[in-house]
Amino acid sequence: MDKEKLKKTVVFRGMEDDELDAALAALGAAERKYAKDEVILHAGSTTDMMGLVLEGSVRIESNDIWGNRTILSHIAPGQVFAETYAIVENAALLVDAVANRESKVLMLGIGSAGILGHDASLWRLKLTANMLSISMQKNLMLSGRSFHTSPKSIRGRVMAYLSSVSLQTGSDEFDIPFDRQQLADYLNVERTALSKEIGKMKQDGMLTARKNHFRIIKSGTLYRS
Repeated sequence: MDKEKLKKTVVFRGMEDDELDAALAALGAAERKYAKDEVILHAGSTTDMMGLVLEGSVRIESNDIWGNRTILSHIAPGQVFAETYAIVENAALLVDAVANRESKVLMLGIGSAGILGHDASLWRLKLTANMLSISMQKNLMLSGRSFHTSPKSIRGRVMAYLSSVSLQTGSDEFDIPFDRQQLADYLNVERTALSKEIGKMKQDGMLTARKNHFRIIKSGTLYRS
């Protein structure tokens, strides 16, 4: 386990070596590997563990009984998932956490020994502050998805999402964490319709796209009648 790498994550930010050691021991830290598309946490189950992505990535998705999938968020290395379910006792998961690719995750028992602990250890106080920061970041992430899916047209949703990624990366050229089907699920549109619209946007000179790599062309035509 790379402790220097762990100290750079939001979860363990500001901790000294001895504090990190104490935190990992108290939280029952366990490093686990998952294959692509392997379910890490199932909807309907309960957990007192949250996951910290070390390598690869994790997607949070909702699957209804008719087989429809909605991707809610993408968890990159250094980010966490299931923290709310871990802290709130006996809260059943409403979503699945799935390895988006071959991934390595550090599972942490924050529900049983983390911010719910009774002692005032310095590492616990730092963890509590860090978890509050994570909560605020998750609120921004969720509001971002609402912004991406609020436009009525597919083109509007694609524009909203790609504009956000461009702002976050500080570049007009970037990779997105989704393949075409996953992007369709994230934006709540049909894959065929999404691919067709992206093709039209390429024809209109708005962007170039190859698999998950996009380049925004700002001089393109925004809307096409």
